[in-house]
Formats: sequence, C-alpha cells, structure tokens
Amino acid sequence: MKPVYMINGFLESGKSTFIKFTIQQQYFRIAGTTLLILCEEGEEEYDERLLKAAGTVVRVVDSEEDFNPTNLLAMEKEVNPERIIIEFNGMWNSKEIKLPFHWNIEQQITIVDASTFPTYYNNMRSLVAEMIRKSELIIFNRCDTVMDNLATYRRNIKAVNATADVVFENKEGEINEIFEEDLPYDVKQDSIELDDSSYGIWYLDSIDHAERYKDKKITFVGMVMKAPAFEKDVFVPGRKAMTCCADDMSFLGFICKWKDAPKLKNNDWVKVTATLSMEYYKEYKGVGPVLHAESVEQTQKPAQEIIGF
Repeated sequence: MKPVYMINGFLESGKSTFIKFTIQQQYFRIAGTTLLILCEEGEEEYDERLLKAAGTVVRVVDSEEDFNPTNLLAMEKEVNPERIIIEFNGMWNSKEIKLPFHWNIEQQITIVDASTFPTYYNNMRSLVAEMIRKSELIIFNRCDTVMDNLATYRRNIKAVNATADVVFENKEGEINEIFEEDLPYDVKQDSIELDDSSYGIWYLDSIDHAERYKDKKITFVGMVMKAPAFEKDVFVPGRKAMTCCADDMSFLGFICKWKDAPKLKNNDWVKVTATLSMEYYKEYKGVGPVLHAESVEQTQKPAQEIIGF
C-alpha cells in the first residue's frame, strides 16, 4: 500500500506553506522519494533546491477530470515514490475522489485561512463540510485579526466533525487558547470545585481569562508554599505539575490572602475556597491573579500529589 497524505483547502489558504514546512522537517526526510501532486498552483511556489533536498518530485493535475486513477497510477509508475502528498483543489468535490486501489490515505489535513473562513463557510458550505468531515486535523492560520471569532469557528468545525483536532495559529505560531466548552467544569456556575484533573486547566485559564472567574467561589486542594518575603497574611496554595519529565517540575499557584495565613506551614495540605481578582502584586512584578480566601481547612495529602494538564 502507498501512504497518501491529503492536504485540503481553498486557494491561498496556506496549503503550500504547510507542505513546504513539513517536507523540511527531519522526521519527514526518510528513505525514498515523495511524489507531490499539485491540483492547483497558487502564488506560493516550491523552490527546486528544497524539493531536491527533500527528495520530492512535483507533478501537476490541471483539471478535476484528470484527477483519476489512470493518470495517478501513471505518475506513480514514473516516479516510484515511497509516499504521496496531494495538495488538493478546494473547489473540487472531495466526495468524488477516486484513487488507485492500493493508495491508502494515512491522514487528511485541512488548512483554513481564518480571515476568509466565514465567506467560504456561508457560501460554499457543502465543499467546506466535505473537507472537514474527512480530516483528522484542521489548521486555522492568519488568526490575528479574528481572535474574537475563534470559538465560533471551532464550534462550526465540531458540528461537522466532532473528533477532529482544531489548531489556531497567528503570526507568532500556535495559539494555546482554552475555550469555555473545553473546560472540565461549568464556568457559568457561581461555585466551581476543582479536582486533580481540572486544577491545572483552571490555573492556565485563569492567567489568560481571569474575567471568567470574577465573583465566583473556587474550591480546590493545594499544598502551602510560603516565603520570608511574603506579607503576614499571604501564602500560595498550589500543586506540583510535571511539565515534560520527572526532573522538570513546576509549582502552580497564585498569591492567596487570608487572615490566618501565619498559622500555616510550608508543605501543609489545605482545602481552599476563595474568589479571584486581578491585582498588582510585587511578587508578580505587575498585575496578576490574586485569591481572597473565605476558608482554608487542613486536609489530607491527595493520593495523586502531582497533577497533569
């Protein structure tokens, strides 16, 4: 079987840029030739030196009628590739794709220009839906000017393909955005109780979206961390998290103000109920999340001391 990688998307969506990046990566530079089939030619061209270094041979299919098993098989016999990448034309109906019987689609990826997504989604929904339905990964690029719309775009994708991974990128790279519907708790409730699996997500989301937790009671179990430089009524309740390996641990916690903080000792385990606000604090060297505890109770160390994300 010949492994095939389908890259979908409309003209100028960024398919060529994605493919050029991919074939430059060390993990893709394995033995044998790659056949790259272009079903449309946009403004982004492929450099001959890059293609040679990546062991990639380009063939062009000019029309939807020519994209058929007979022509594709002729290209395979000519090039004898180990793998095939197809840069598919977004205006062709992917539902009607017919490949040689021994070509096996390993992965389908759809590249989307976020700035033009509403136009295509509203006016060519059947074409968009067919691409999305068959793709394991949807990459939205050029998101800089539409940040407020990303949650809607994600819902549009999930309505068509609930299992697809959706990635958003701006000029700085991938956007690590957490949407409300991805949170493991109901952020609309007045009280939120965190467990071992949700603490890390809440911690990260609070940094970017403190407004979601304004005036809400947050309850969690954490370890006490104190420092001599802290004010008397301040401590940090938090959890240790493994960021990449056992030797790379971080303590995730926010400044917490509580009148009886002097009674607490380092490494005590406590159950905290608090509200969160954004305030200037010298330890942050600026504005950051600050907890105001309503209650702090001694508790037992949890069975799983180290959390994940």
